[in-house]
Amino acid sequence: MSTQVVTISAEATPNPNTVKLNVGRVLLERGVLNYTSRERAEESLLASKMFENEAIAGVMIGRDFISLTKKPEAEWADVAPEVDTIRKLLESGEKLFPEKTAEPDEATSEIERRIREVLDRDIRPAVAMDGGDIEFYSFDDGVVTLHLQGACGSCPSSALTLKMGVENRLRQLIPEVKEVMQI
Repeated sequence: MSTQVVTISAEATPNPNTVKLNVGRVLLERGVLNYTSRERAEESLLASKMFENEAIAGVMIGRDFISLTKKPEAEWADVAPEVDTIRKLLESGEKLFPEKTAEPDEATSEIERRIREVLDRDIRPAVAMDGGDIEFYSFDDGVVTLHLQGACGSCPSSALTLKMGVENRLRQLIPEVKEVMQI
């Protein structure tokens, strides 16, 4: 079996405690896997290896990137060795995380379908550029409930992103949307 060399490039994110690692290959076709504790990470070889490092507070696996969030008191030098660990794991060919299944679209209203479409087409790619993801939870009486994850989940500007970016875009395209809230 030939191994494919993996090149990883690091990118700063708006969250000072999160780095986005572009891995140059598709890891997930859709959605993200977000791990915020050692216990939750047990289903993923990659994430559980990251949590062996006491400086790591979170691991998010996206389409073609991995976001690492360090504990606020940790130094980036404590996290840097994990880039080599990720490279070796990706080159190993081992199964590193569970298969992500597509979100069910059944039993959603026309408005929810349009909201998901705007999120997937306009919002999710922009959030992913910063090492995060956005997940739709519900639409009820004009209020869209979302969850920002990865670098965006604990970013100091997440409230601004939701109100000025996501809410404005959804209200512009879908008049039934009155407000966006984070859970």
